[in-house]
Amino acid sequence: MDLEQSQQHRHHHVVQMEKKTSTSSTKNSSQHHDHHAHMVEDFRRRFWISLVLTVPILMLSPMIQEFVGLGESLRFSRDQYLLWAFSSIVFFYGGWPFLKGIAQELKNKKPGMMTLIAIAISTAYIYSSAVVFGLSGMGFFWELATLIDIMLVGHWIEMKSVMGASQALEALAKLMPSIAHKIDSKGNVQDIPIEQLIKGDRILTRPGEKIPADGLVIEGVSAVDESMLTGESKPVSKLTGATVIGGAVNGEGSLTIEVKKTGGDSYLNQVIKLVREAQESKSKTQDLANRAAVILTFVAIFGGAVTLAAWLFSDQTFAFAIERAVTVMVIACPHALGLAVPLVVAVSTAIAAKNGLLIRDRAAFEKSRSIDAVIFDKTGTLTQGKFGVTDVLIFDAQVTEDVLLNFAAAVESHSEHPIAKGIVSSAKTKMVVSDFKSIPGKGAQGQVQNRNVAVVSPGYLRENKIQISSQQTEIDKLSTQGKTVIYVLFDSKLVGAVALADIIRPESKQAIASLQSQGIKCMMLTGDNKFVAKWVAEQIGLDEYFAEVLPHQKSAKIKEVQARGLTVAMTGDGVNDAPALAQSDVGIAVGAGADVAIETADIILVRSNPMDVVAIIGLAKATYNKMIQNLWWATGYNVIAIPLAAGVLYKMGILLSPAVGAVFMSLSTVIVAFNAKSLKLKIESQTNSVQGVSNGST
Repeated sequence: MDLEQSQQHRHHHVVQMEKKTSTSSTKNSSQHHDHHAHMVEDFRRRFWISLVLTVPILMLSPMIQEFVGLGESLRFSRDQYLLWAFSSIVFFYGGWPFLKGIAQELKNKKPGMMTLIAIAISTAYIYSSAVVFGLSGMGFFWELATLIDIMLVGHWIEMKSVMGASQALEALAKLMPSIAHKIDSKGNVQDIPIEQLIKGDRILTRPGEKIPADGLVIEGVSAVDESMLTGESKPVSKLTGATVIGGAVNGEGSLTIEVKKTGGDSYLNQVIKLVREAQESKSKTQDLANRAAVILTFVAIFGGAVTLAAWLFSDQTFAFAIERAVTVMVIACPHALGLAVPLVVAVSTAIAAKNGLLIRDRAAFEKSRSIDAVIFDKTGTLTQGKFGVTDVLIFDAQVTEDVLLNFAAAVESHSEHPIAKGIVSSAKTKMVVSDFKSIPGKGAQGQVQNRNVAVVSPGYLRENKIQISSQQTEIDKLSTQGKTVIYVLFDSKLVGAVALADIIRPESKQAIASLQSQGIKCMMLTGDNKFVAKWVAEQIGLDEYFAEVLPHQKSAKIKEVQARGLTVAMTGDGVNDAPALAQSDVGIAVGAGADVAIETADIILVRSNPMDVVAIIGLAKATYNKMIQNLWWATGYNVIAIPLAAGVLYKMGILLSPAVGAVFMSLSTVIVAFNAKSLKLKIESQTNSVQGVSNGST
């Protein structure tokens, strides 16, 4: 029932969730949550029963009777045997988790906090029992009982904190519905448990329902709320051919979905797996905490022994010396140290996952707080990976930009070429084209509102000897920026030109500025030509860029930057950037969407939003600061508390009892737990600000 056991139970709980399908995960999550609740309830029950029994123990204790001025009015024949009986129940029943814990720690040859507590309460009980049965001295059963009470309530609070840290994963599992509306080969709809779904099944998701599995929309139009899964604050439009994630909430339209992933392959289960791995993976800070806990355990035992020996050689009684030794060991108990790092990690990784920031490797995540340079892939990371209109040039004063784009888009609406799609997406008004004709290798033409509209390449102009009488300089400038320039003719007259390029994400400039404000160099690595790279770099304010780099050369470029003594993070799409992601100190895959199993990345950002890179670095810094704060508190208070517990200020009237020592120890544990929980507010503040920038930009 100790903390280590509770963490093992939590590990078992999440592993079991992964082994089941995404639907049975919900049921298993509930069962394991009940088990955690049972453990919390056990500590609560032991505390209250022990507390009730402590009342007669206090009333029967001679020292307490004297303290409250009752003298020997409550004394009666053999009352000490009754005191011993009540204390024995508290020792064996209330102290059982600690007695069980020391056996486990000694078996594993890893003495720790349970060893300290068990030694302290066992020493107090054995000595006091010996006094009752004839040994000369003064027992302190009341100190024993109150010590166990305080240790139990401290563990009760700890267990609630540990359980709360795993509830984020349980909440993710509960996102899945239990029933799916399966469409059979005859078009009939029947409700089945979603664990029976297999790849290729067709399912119907009605308005307002949760999507039962990852899949592809084959019919219907709707907007889907994925905020609990990816952190995307706005509903995402879903048309035929769009991917959907199991657990997302459908909007106003009905969707027919073909199941693509179930069980352990689903997005949700992959997220749960990644979070669990991150929470359990080791980091340098955790190793430091573990070493400190072991050292502090031996310091406590050694300090208790020295304290006992020192007071025995003074003029104090054996009972006094034992009480000092017990208090030293209780105060030095590294319970808070055991929680200092794990609770912070549990909070940060779970809440980050909820916001689409998935941490696979904690050591790399921890290192991201000291990143000196971030190298971005261009296409799909800093840019949208699709063509869009960047410039419109007008050669005829009677034609406006909107008219030019609307007429050109009408002609290009019949083409699947990326350039054509870019023009179509820029039009504000949809217009009808007739007599559409393709001009092989040169463009297309058609009738739009009784005008013959042609959208053509520069080669068409040269072939037909059409001269550009003005703005040639501007066109040359656009070409040197690597943009694609196409021309628009109305009734064979050149009226304007449209320049297109891979569209820069609205958030990219803000992300670069934010990183640079933190002293982080921002670079770009791209296989595109140097003109395009230069234009993108200038638009968003990059410090440096590398152009015309082939995929297999990218890792070499990362090494070059690392050779400057910089800690480097590589940010890419996780496919052709895999070697570079692996070579970098911190590999960040962006825009992973539903495909979160990217083996080469240390951190996975679900959205294609460069601001999430800012968020993950901010999160790493905040997490590390919380860890250090907890480590300082969990160990630092011993510098003052242990000497006081040993009795160095005894002659000044300052003396701590074992019960007061337990209060100090438990208080430090509670402070560590609450400090870890406070990270949740900081994380949510950072992710909300990132989403605010994203939404404001778009």
